[in-house]
Amino acid sequence: MSVTVPMTATRSAVDAMLQVEGITHVYGQGATAHRAIENLSFTVGPREFVSIVGPSGAGKTTLLRILSGLLTPTEGTVSLVGEPVDGVPEGMAMVFQDYSRSLLPWLSIEKNVMFPLTRTEAGRDERRRIARESLEAVGLADRHDRYPWQLSGGMQQRVAIARALAYRPRLLLMDEPFASVDAQTRSDLEDLVLSLRDRYDMTILFVTHDIDESVYLADRVLVLSRPPAHLVEEIPVPIPHPRDQITTKETDEFVDLRGRVARLIRSGGQPDGGGSR
Repeated sequence: MSVTVPMTATRSAVDAMLQVEGITHVYGQGATAHRAIENLSFTVGPREFVSIVGPSGAGKTTLLRILSGLLTPTEGTVSLVGEPVDGVPEGMAMVFQDYSRSLLPWLSIEKNVMFPLTRTEAGRDERRRIARESLEAVGLADRHDRYPWQLSGGMQQRVAIARALAYRPRLLLMDEPFASVDAQTRSDLEDLVLSLRDRYDMTILFVTHDIDESVYLADRVLVLSRPPAHLVEEIPVPIPHPRDQITTKETDEFVDLRGRVARLIRSGGQPDGGGSR
């Protein structure tokens, strides 16, 4: 039975897949300026699954935009495998919450998955092979010729995940990807993502508002404060793999961890249970 990545490895800047140093981001100027993030630093190790949680408005989406190179921070740096992120980097893919808007309704799901591969040197046959393999990985190989509007919400999100997989990313960013699906579908997708992490040796950074989800999926949970968001606590999740939606969530360790995360979020991200900073 496998276990989580040792914390000594995940926190090493030398071995880090992703390194975030002193990130601060301010929207606007003068009296109307809004400090969304302040002096935020952390590292993510290879193959590590890290969940990010925090109070509403804690700057989680702003953080993902910075990590993906879509937004330049006011201060601080982001590095992917030792290389500064100063634009959308190679080897990174992102899955959004609003899967319905991220898929092209006039293309079959196979062609949706193939679409980002047009930027690569792969020929059409190779792109189709990769797309079919990615759809097989998410359980949709037999529906490759369907269109997004012919699929359920859960299946559409599987297509979005397959499209990210087709890019074969080293780092996968996920922004509340299961927030819009029902509870059973959410559980199925959580287990799918865990299996895909193992199958493709990916590093995953996962933003969620769901406390149970953050603990169930992660090797480590990062808890952010109220704005301006800073890192309040890093919580290791030493629950062994494989995990199970029922038996894992019945364990005392899981209950204790989800309670610890919940208390931090309810307090606005203060370890002592106090108000915002």
